[in-house]
Amino acid sequence: MTFLPTLSGALTLLLLLGGCGIFTQRPEPIPPAAELYERGEFELDRRRYEDARTNFKRIVERHPDSSLAPRARFLMGEAYYREAEFDKAVKEFEAFMSFYPSHMIADLVQYRLAMSYYDQMKPVEQDQALTQKAMDQFKRLVKEYPESRYATNALAYIDICRGRLAQKELWVANYYWVQGNVVAVRQRLELILKDYPRTLVIPETLFLLAEVNARDGLPDETTKILRRLVEEYPYTEWGRRAAQRLNTAAQR
Repeated sequence: MTFLPTLSGALTLLLLLGGCGIFTQRPEPIPPAAELYERGEFELDRRRYEDARTNFKRIVERHPDSSLAPRARFLMGEAYYREAEFDKAVKEFEAFMSFYPSHMIADLVQYRLAMSYYDQMKPVEQDQALTQKAMDQFKRLVKEYPESRYATNALAYIDICRGRLAQKELWVANYYWVQGNVVAVRQRLELILKDYPRTLVIPETLFLLAEVNARDGLPDETTKILRRLVEEYPYTEWGRRAAQRLNTAAQR
C-alpha cells in the first residue's frame, strides 16, 4: 500500500534535483566572426538583405574587436542601400564614418553615403535639400580622401549637383518673371552668375537678365549682355536669340 507514494516521491525528488538540466536551455554558442561574415556575404549576394544584415549585425555586437567588424557595419548599410532604404543606409554609413574615419575602406563608405543622398534627388520643381546634401558629401570625399579611386567620380557628381541647384534657381527666377516680380528675378539670376558660373544654365540666365534690364529701362546693360551671349555662346539657343535681338535693334 505504500509503494506508489514512495515511487511518486522519488520521481518528484529526481525532477527537483535535475530540473535545471532538463528544462534550462543551454545558451547558443556564438559563431566565429569569419563564419558570420561568410554567411552575410552569401545572403547579400542572393539579395536576401535582411538575413545578410542579421549576420553582419551579430559580428558588430558579438565580435566588436574583430577586424571584420568595420566591414560588417559597412555591409549592413550596403544591404539597406541595395534595397533603396536610403535613410537607414545613411545612418549605418554615418555610424561607420564616426567609428572608423581612417579605415582602409572609409573612402568607399563616404562615397556610398554621398550616393545615398544623390539617388534620392528630386526633380527641379521640388525641394533640392537632398541635392545639397549629396554635393556636400561628395566634397567631403574629395577633401578628406583626395587620392581615393572614387574622387574622380565624386568631382563629376559635384558638377551634376551644382547644375541641378542652378536649374532650381533658374526655375524660381522664371516663376517670379511670370509673376512680374522683377526684383526677385534679378536677385535669383545674379545669384546663379555668382555661385554657379560654369553650369549649363548660364546662357539662359544671361538672356533672362537682359530681358530684366530691358524692362527696367537699361538699354546699355541689355546690349552688353546680348553681345556677350553672341560672343561666348553662339551655338546655343540663347546665343542665337540674342543675335536676332541685336539685328532687330540695329535695323530700327
